[in-house]
Amino acid sequence: MRIGVPKEIKNHEYRVGMTPSGARQLSTRGHEILVEAGAGVSAGFPDDDYRAAGARIVSAAADAWDADLVVKVKEPQSAELGYIRRDLVLFTYLHLVTCPEVVDAMTKSGAVGIAYETVTDAHGDLPLLVPMSEVAGRLSVQVGAWALMLPQGGSGVLLPGVAGVPPCKVTILGAGTVGTHAAWTAVGFGADVTIMDVNVRRLRQIEEIFGARLKTCYSEPDAIATHVAASDLLIGAVLVRGKHAPKLVTREMLRSMRPGSVFVDVGIDQGGCAETSRPTTHADPLYVEEGVLHYCVANMPGAVARTSTHALTQATLPYAIEIATHGWREALRRDPGLCQGLQVWNGGITYRPLAEDLGVPSLPPEQALT
Repeated sequence: MRIGVPKEIKNHEYRVGMTPSGARQLSTRGHEILVEAGAGVSAGFPDDDYRAAGARIVSAAADAWDADLVVKVKEPQSAELGYIRRDLVLFTYLHLVTCPEVVDAMTKSGAVGIAYETVTDAHGDLPLLVPMSEVAGRLSVQVGAWALMLPQGGSGVLLPGVAGVPPCKVTILGAGTVGTHAAWTAVGFGADVTIMDVNVRRLRQIEEIFGARLKTCYSEPDAIATHVAASDLLIGAVLVRGKHAPKLVTREMLRSMRPGSVFVDVGIDQGGCAETSRPTTHADPLYVEEGVLHYCVANMPGAVARTSTHALTQATLPYAIEIATHGWREALRRDPGLCQGLQVWNGGITYRPLAEDLGVPSLPPEQALT
């Protein structure tokens, strides 16, 4: 199979869809790997490393896209939509619920879209989303601490405080992977941390992990309003698989925060969890609404590309090998969890939650496999 690895072109996106080690594992199985020149340089993988692994370096993006299977990191950008065609299998983060132009290109072309973010494992977890959720969760506290500094327009609060001065109050909405790793980092900094969720069982698990080092709270509107108002740093870590994130934070809640407080919305890829959320980029990450600094960068892990690429590709490579070895249909038949990643086929949406959110009929994924 011909496998293409184009260079990512999203704003300040430095990750790459495959490492030289991954290229070697696929090339030794007889597959042809086409890597766009410079695709891995920012993540620390020069072209010569790919050549040594058996890949062929191609000079143009069109050549990397001219493959049976394209392995990427982020959803196709406007300049890449013309490369999408009927006989293409695209394996990447798609986030189609917030990318109508990608939905349009994928459905009109009849291409196959397998999304990292909805692939499941035997436990029902999201193995291809978890690594980047871990990175984003930890980064959310790091960038929040940076944004709180006065040169960025923040309130001038130091996350751990100092002797005689209380630490920063951090509220985390969501106790999943992002929220848990945000909590690890915030607690490690010495902040005063509260994590909120509607899953009481998960909150009990969080208490077992952290003990008295943080507080837990059931997530309902009045409680959210109370904790938002008291927060110096608010982190949105809410995910609904394949659908828009719920709008848990209202303008009124944000207005109650002290001016210069910071809101980091990690779920912006799925639309964000606040009424004021809108995507930003690493080039221009902050904006102010209701006196609160918003950090809503849609590809946060791209800022730490080497760590992120290693973490992502060690998770995605086994699936890429299965697709390349057996073809996408047989690979999805063999692995029902991988089949959960099938979102677009033959001009239709095959992932029901996505179809419901888009207000369109869904195609049974089983139909695609026959």
